[in-house]
Amino acid sequence: MRLRMKNIGCYLLIIILLPYVVTVFLNGPSITSYSHVDSTSVKVQDGDTISEMPMEEYCIGILAKEMPASYSKEALKAQAILVRTEVCRKIKEAGKEAVLEEQFWTRKQMEDAWGAKYSKYYGKLKDAWDGTEGAVLFFGEGLALTPFFRLSNGCTRDGKEVLGSEEYPYLKIVECPYDIENKKQIQTVMAEDMDAEVTQTDTAGYVLGVRVGQENISGEEFRNTYGLASGCFTLQRYNGKIRITTRGEGHGLGMSQYSADRMAEEGYTYDEILQYFYEGTEIKEVAEILQDVE
Repeated sequence: MRLRMKNIGCYLLIIILLPYVVTVFLNGPSITSYSHVDSTSVKVQDGDTISEMPMEEYCIGILAKEMPASYSKEALKAQAILVRTEVCRKIKEAGKEAVLEEQFWTRKQMEDAWGAKYSKYYGKLKDAWDGTEGAVLFFGEGLALTPFFRLSNGCTRDGKEVLGSEEYPYLKIVECPYDIENKKQIQTVMAEDMDAEVTQTDTAGYVLGVRVGQENISGEEFRNTYGLASGCFTLQRYNGKIRITTRGEGHGLGMSQYSADRMAEEGYTYDEILQYFYEGTEIKEVAEILQDVE
């Protein structure tokens, strides 16, 4: 009787394990897909202090700072992948001892910014992060460059024109018709009168060069000097001052967050959104690229 029960137990064990054995035979042994990369510690510089924290905490902090938490789930997922990709790209370049300097929000800053909506908004960001666990954007054999901004002037910019390199063919001009409807599309700033003129713009209408007196500076340098909302602007003398009119918000390269949110509302998934703004890239597992980092 005991022998019979033993034989029955063996048969049951074989039946239970058979699907796994067949899978291993056909596909090889399974490996944990993401190797818990999101929970690994990273070194972060905050002011004069360098501390260690889980990658997840740091990246959710960047996500909170850079994109409105009120945005749609799929847009937040797309943004989470862009943030993870950039952080992993920096770690890949500098090694495991990399000190990350991208500004982020702490939990306290999130509470101050969101008030009573803190739990709801943090939960949305955590879900977006967990829902894309370990996923990054690749182009060819390496991590893609993943710039993003808040609102375009109606289209994104060409990477070759902006960066002066042909290494980023996936950063190209794409139409963003939703952005034109945004109430912050056009903004105006008045500055003291100066001898200045725009000397060069790119195909998308963003400023590449400005002459200020005898000095020639880049459009981004001029934008940062005067705290302009966008790198797309015009200069006009008005009542003894310079009227600076901007279109959009941000540098205009990569993904428009506002368009991503509107696309999500229309039913686009995060991978479809990313493919629209970074055509030719692929979503892959970060473990493949970080496992050999020294």
